[in-house]
Amino acid sequence: MAETFTRFDAAEYLTSPEVIAAYLEEAAATGEAAVIARALGAVARARNFSELARETGVTRAGLHKALSGEGNPSFDTVVKVGRALGMRVRFEAVEPQKVERARRAKTATVAALRSKPAAKRTDRGG
Repeated sequence: MAETFTRFDAAEYLTSPEVIAAYLEEAAATGEAAVIARALGAVARARNFSELARETGVTRAGLHKALSGEGNPSFDTVVKVGRALGMRVRFEAVEPQKVERARRAKTATVAALRSKPAAKRTDRGG
């Protein structure tokens, strides 16, 4: 039986507003702008990227660059994308336990979102 690998794309799993919100909350918990931008990019791919660009007033190419993880979206762009996705940016006081949990989660999340998309294994029956 031959094995083939395909690229992992989180966008394939972002299928409901609740899952999207949880994904973005985890990205935000890292405190890393690049991780948040890349997570927003995955959400944009899960939704209609062109429609999102129209709703935010940002060109499709500009939005793609800003949300690639390599870009540096302005806070205004982040807020506009959030609003177009039916989300809002929120700030909250961080309790010491939450800080420690965020630090532990950050290691895994940052590594996953910063790295090139990992391959996922698919078995092909013969």
